[in-house]
Amino acid sequence: MEVLVNNKLYAVQPETSVTALLQFIQLSSLKGIAVAINQEVVPKPDWPSRLLHPADNITIIQATQGG
Repeated sequence: MEVLVNNKLYAVQPETSVTALLQFIQLSSLKGIAVAINQEVVPKPDWPSRLLHPADNITIIQATQGG
């Protein structure tokens, strides 16, 4: 199935979780990342159980240091 991640199309397996998606696109899920699916923020504790659906629009925001 295909999902849109930050305006880039990815083919992922059905039943892919947010955590698995982050691993697939090689983003560390340790800290500094926020995920929204179809404009709804997904709390980090829900990432392992939140499954993606075809045509989901996923936005990943990564915090950066600055000053």
